[in-house]
Amino acid sequence: MTALTASRVDARADVYPPRHAPALRALHWTIALLIFAAIAVGIAAINLPRSPFRVEVMTVHKSLGVTVLALVVARVLVRLATGAPPHVPSLDVVTRYASKLAHFALYVLMLAMPISGYVHSSAGQHALDWFGLFPMPMWVGADPAIDRSAGEAHYVLAWAIGAVITLHVAAALWHLLVKKDNVFARMGPRG
Repeated sequence: MTALTASRVDARADVYPPRHAPALRALHWTIALLIFAAIAVGIAAINLPRSPFRVEVMTVHKSLGVTVLALVVARVLVRLATGAPPHVPSLDVVTRYASKLAHFALYVLMLAMPISGYVHSSAGQHALDWFGLFPMPMWVGADPAIDRSAGEAHYVLAWAIGAVITLHVAAALWHLLVKKDNVFARMGPRG
C-alpha cells in the first residue's frame, strides 16, 4: 500500500470509524425504543385506577418487557458472534473501564427488569398474554412472598435502569457533541 493510499484509508477511518455489526445496531435502537415505551406505559399503568383498561395497559407493558427480554438475548448472541470494533484511540483507560462497566450494567438490567416483572406477574397469578395474542407460560407458581419480592425488585430495578440509561445517553451525547471523537458513530447511523 502506498503512502497516499494509506493516508486515504486513515482519512476514511476518521469519517467512517469501525462500527458495530448492522444487526447489533438494529437491535440496539429497537431495544432502546421498546425500553422507553415500556417505561412510559408502565408509569401510565401504575397511575391508572384499577379497571379493565388498566389491565389492557399492563398487558402492553408486560408484552413490551417480554419482547425486550427476547431481543436482549438475541443481542447478546449477536454480540458474541460479531464482537465489537476497537475502541476509539482517544479514549483513556478510565473512560474505557467506565464504558465497559456501564455497558455490563445495562445488559444486566435489561435482563433483570423483564425477568423480575415476569416473576412478579407469574407468582401473583396475573395474566401474561403477549399483546393479547397468546398466553405466556407461568413458570413460577402462585406465591405471595415471591410476588411481593419480585414486585419490589422490579420497582428498584426500574429506577436503576433509568439512572444507567440517563448516564448512557448523556455519555453518548457528550461524545457526539463535545468530544466529537466518533464514539457515537460506532452504534449510530452513518453520516
